[in-house]
Order: sequence, then structure tokens, then C-alpha cells
Amino acid sequence: MSLPTVTATRYVLPLREGGSLPGVVEGNDLGTYVLKFHGAGQGPKALVAEIIVGELFRRLGLRVPDLKLMRLDPVIGKSEPDFEIQELLLRSAGLNLAVDFLPGSFGYDGSAGNPGDEGMARILWLDAYVANVDRSWRNTNMLVWHKNLWLIDHGAALYFHHSWMSAEKFAALPYDASDHVFSVAAPAVPALDEELAAAITPALLTQVIGLVPDEWIDDGDRERYFSHLTARLENRSAWLPGGAR
Repeated sequence: MSLPTVTATRYVLPLREGGSLPGVVEGNDLGTYVLKFHGAGQGPKALVAEIIVGELFRRLGLRVPDLKLMRLDPVIGKSEPDFEIQELLLRSAGLNLAVDFLPGSFGYDGSAGNPGDEGMARILWLDAYVANVDRSWRNTNMLVWHKNLWLIDHGAALYFHHSWMSAEKFAALPYDASDHVFSVAAPAVPALDEELAAAITPALLTQVIGLVPDEWIDDGDRERYFSHLTARLENRSAWLPGGAR
């Protein structure tokens, strides 16, 4: 199994809200996407995290915009008048990550799209599991679209891979839920712990890690992602929001 691959046909505009400067692009499948570039500051590892975390969350019942791989021809960058964007497009020739564009969506601010107590607790558990440090009220990284909540931007998760801290250290790494947008749901998290942990099987982890293209990861690193996530799953008392059950 692999993610679908499309080709970029037109660069539409930059999204300057994020530091990595993603852009809205059109693909040869007539779709519109938010393109995240392997040549951006955080490099391919941010895209690896996007795939592993986004596809894990999707398989556990949360809404995540469809992900595809997108090939970018450098000729598109040569016609871009903004020098910063042109440089980014030229550096990112080849394979990048395309996130389905949700037209008319807006950032979650608590006024619409509330997932309910159990939904908030599920998101908090999963963010704690993958060490996602980027889901605060300053930047919720959630969109409301057709009255439903959609989770986006998971490149800051799995940050152990930037220095490749040991699996044992990552497994024991506490999670500070106080800054999380759903911190109020922490008391409800322990009741969901066994259910969510049981759903994350070795086969599921292998599947989502396997979706990362070979251009961004080698077999040895696939094994390391698997061992780190498995170790953290087995040491939930160290990081479980709301305390161990």
C-alpha cells in the first residue's frame, strides 16, 4: 500500500501562516492541495511526521484531509516572481506532500465543530502519544469544515527523529498537556487509554510507517520509528494525560 501520487500543474499562492511556507497548488488530477515542501526549513522529516501521524489518526477514526504525494517540476518555480518562493520551489523539485485543500474551512476557535468530551480526550491522548507539541490555542492546527473538525499540520510531532534520542528516552518523555487546546479533557483520557492502546497494533504501525516514500526514509529508520512508537505505547504511565488509570 502507498499514498497516491499526482503531479503539480500550477502554483496558486503561498500560505504565509506557517514558517515552512506551504503553498496552494493544483494537480493533474484536477484537485487543489496545500503542498508541503521537502526543501523547507525542517526538511523531509516534517513530511515523514505528517504521514505517520496523519494516517495513524485517520485509521483511529479522526478526520484528517487526504494525503497524497506530489511531484513538482522545477520549471514551475522558475516562473515565480517572489524570490523566496522561487528558491523554495527549486529546492523542492521532485517528491513533496500534498494535503487536500478544504475550501471554505476555518480555524477551530471553540465556537463550532466541538468534538465533545470524548472526542477531545481522544485527540489529547493521541497527541500525547506522538508527542505533538503544536496544538495550543495559539495555533490549534484544526479546521472546521462542513461543521466537522479536521486535524492538520502534524510536522512538529515525533520530534525524537531530529536527534534520534533513544527509544527508551522517548518512551519515558512526559507530555505537558497544560498548553493543549483540549487540556480540559485530561481527566477523561485515562478511561480511553486501554481502548486506544489496543487499537495501535504492530500491523497498524507497520502500515502507516510503510506509507512514507523511500526518498525520505530508509529501512533502518523505518525500524526506528516502529521501535520508538512501540516503546512509548508500552510505557504510557510516563506520559498519559490525567494520570495512569
